[in-house]
Amino acid sequence: MENFTRFMHPNIVSTTFTSIFSARPDIVVRAPGRINLIGEHTDYNGGLVLPAAIDKAIWFAAGKRNDRRFAFYAADLNEHFISEHQPLVFQKQFTWVNYLLGVFSEARKDGLEFGGLNLAFGGNVPLGAGLSSSAALESGAMFVLDALYGLGLSQLDIIRLAQRGENNFVGMQCGIMDMFASVMGRAGNVIKLDCRSLDYEYIPFRMPDHSLVLCDSGVKHALVASEYNTRRRECEEGVAILKRYYPDIASLRDVSTDLLKAHENQLRPSVYNRCLYVVEEIARVEQACTALRENDLRQLGRLMYQTHDGLDRAYEVSCPELNFMVNAARVDDAVTGSRMMGGGFGGCTINLVKNEAVEAFTQSLDADYQRVFSRKINSYVVRPSNGIEVVD
Repeated sequence: MENFTRFMHPNIVSTTFTSIFSARPDIVVRAPGRINLIGEHTDYNGGLVLPAAIDKAIWFAAGKRNDRRFAFYAADLNEHFISEHQPLVFQKQFTWVNYLLGVFSEARKDGLEFGGLNLAFGGNVPLGAGLSSSAALESGAMFVLDALYGLGLSQLDIIRLAQRGENNFVGMQCGIMDMFASVMGRAGNVIKLDCRSLDYEYIPFRMPDHSLVLCDSGVKHALVASEYNTRRRECEEGVAILKRYYPDIASLRDVSTDLLKAHENQLRPSVYNRCLYVVEEIARVEQACTALRENDLRQLGRLMYQTHDGLDRAYEVSCPELNFMVNAARVDDAVTGSRMMGGGFGGCTINLVKNEAVEAFTQSLDADYQRVFSRKINSYVVRPSNGIEVVD
């Protein structure tokens, strides 16, 4: 799928809805993408994460139908879909449709009563860059349905339905972080989220002299077809073996580094490496929160590099392009920290760059990257933003 680029304003999406469906929308909603400052692949292991909603979003314009069908228009792709099947079934032709159908299918499983929907959407979340455009689609669609039909869902209900849609309908065994960030984001803050208890805390992101810069490798990761689900099974294998010795262990959240190392010989080498990375990464999230509270940017940068090295060597989800980009950042004095972000096997890096050097950094990285990989890097400066909201 190509990037969302053209429909960067809610008025355009609203006008597009009117043109396609010959009626004004009943509601317009903004659903943001997300970044994850640190805490990668820890969410489905019951660990801690540190995400934020960002000022890149998908906008939805929607209205009720008189029947139970769903009509979708992906504005940036100029693609139409209308549901013909009851119950809702997986679509092979337009994969983006499944992120929408999945949440509606799960809502019907819960016995929620609602009719049909006309929906047009578009935005500026770069797809395939690790910014969770899928979670924005799922969470935004469920928010729209709840608002139009008065389903009485809480924010957590919307988050859980969005996650179930991706797990059960799309087939991606993701954790809850992406949806949580898209729904619960707050401008100027990152969210320290405990993915086991769902307790959360807003941590102010005060870095007036630095910018968060995302650099898209252009390598598109198809997570469902990749080894993402394999990594989850490897973590579960490690937990199952450790439970033989410590029955109270429920996830890698309950495992210390010392305990894991004591049982290294009982685990396959790949399983041990996956588990070690996750246990160390959960600790890094706590350390990153302390660094943010103390405005210790050097420590935050060191933690970001440690995360990347763990994802590359122990979790093995990086790729040559991402490693090249992070290594280029390491030798640039204007970059405080850098790492790959997202599920892996492509996507983008997240970089903490001094404000005055952002343009020079991105231009230099793009030139070097094109020389080596014959592919251009697209870069984006992002800021923590509010979560899903109705647009006036």
